[in-house]
Amino acid sequence: MSTVAVTQFIEAPAIDLWRLLVDLPARADWLSTVDSVELLTPGRLAPGTSWRETRTRPDEDAQAEEFVVVEAVPLRRLVLSSSGIGVDYRISWTLRTVRRRCRACTAVTVRQEARPTAPYGRVLALLLGGLAARAVEAAFRRDLADLARAAQPAAPAVAA
Repeated sequence: MSTVAVTQFIEAPAIDLWRLLVDLPARADWLSTVDSVELLTPGRLAPGTSWRETRTRPDEDAQAEEFVVVEAVPLRRLVLSSSGIGVDYRISWTLRTVRRRCRACTAVTVRQEARPTAPYGRVLALLLGGLAARAVEAAFRRDLADLARAAQPAAPAVAA
């Protein structure tokens, strides 16, 4: 099993970040690499909720992934699973409120655990493990930057 984790401090309350994370139809609005989201289960986000997300990869190709909610603890933790070719992924988003000077700040950690499910998955992990981990880390940093940007209040309009 391989694990990649990235933490970023975001100057926004956990409730604002949680709302962004669980509003599945809006993911394509704030995640810069997500082109579309297709809900596969009706209703509110809860364990068992699933969706298909199409992302643009760095090589400009589109890639569709399906996600299933494993755990959802409001304002604290969202755990997702996704099956890849020969590998199962578990992605967790953890929110922890931190006080900094005069404004609420949230430490957001996104963590992926990859478990090979087929022999070729283990071979690929051995051959490409470091490269894949760096790519996942870069993707998580971009997603966290997108989340931070989306959580910032809109600038007030300036009257002319």
